[in-house]
Amino acid sequence: MKYFGKKAVVTGGTHGMGLAVVRALLDGGAEVLLTGRDVSPLEGTLPGKAHLLSSDAARLEDVAELGAVAADTLGELDLVFLNVGFSTLTPYEDATPELYDRTFDVNTKGAYFTARRLAPLVRSGGSFVFTTSVAAEAGIAGMGLYSAAKAAVRSFARTYAAELAPRGIRVNVVSPGYTDTPSMGVSGVPEHVLAEFKAIGDEITPLKRHATVDEVAAAVLFLAFDATFTTGADLPVDGGLGQRLTLPA
Repeated sequence: MKYFGKKAVVTGGTHGMGLAVVRALLDGGAEVLLTGRDVSPLEGTLPGKAHLLSSDAARLEDVAELGAVAADTLGELDLVFLNVGFSTLTPYEDATPELYDRTFDVNTKGAYFTARRLAPLVRSGGSFVFTTSVAAEAGIAGMGLYSAAKAAVRSFARTYAAELAPRGIRVNVVSPGYTDTPSMGVSGVPEHVLAEFKAIGDEITPLKRHATVDEVAAAVLFLAFDATFTTGADLPVDGGLGQRLTLPA
């Protein structure tokens, strides 16, 4: 089994890309502690050595609890996959201070302080993988707060890579484009708007489709375990969207 004996923490592991990574790790024999704001729907549904913890990345009390539970349950870690995210489709004129705070608290503060809390548990040869987004490098109408929050994550992932390199710990980033999940990665959006958002994604992505969650998971696990001489890198999983691919005239 490819991941037998490995120990991992996956935040935002109850659905979508996070759950795909959890399932792949468990299928490969790893022991996994996964978090989400409500993990109860997954209780009793996962094979292997899965541990579930309800946790809100925006609450530093929850981050501290996660660190304690990870230490008690898993001990040393081989992987921390920081996958928590929050976004809306909100034009700049409708963005409130409350939405600003929530977006940065979840995407940026939560990821930063979770990484800091778990770093002492990661063994030499282990790794962190952060989820950012193709939006971090683009100007997408209605996603200004989310784009900026994920760009900040990309920035401090580079710094963590420099600071943890002396311990033999690698830190990388996976940047998905449009990915086929039930919510499409955005909150509070009516079904017809979500359908339009999905259609736009299929149209503007050079490969003319969305990624599957398993395709993103494969990239995460490549960075986590196979790319043993790669740190500080950003791996796009975006069907060419962020690469501005064009056809010859």
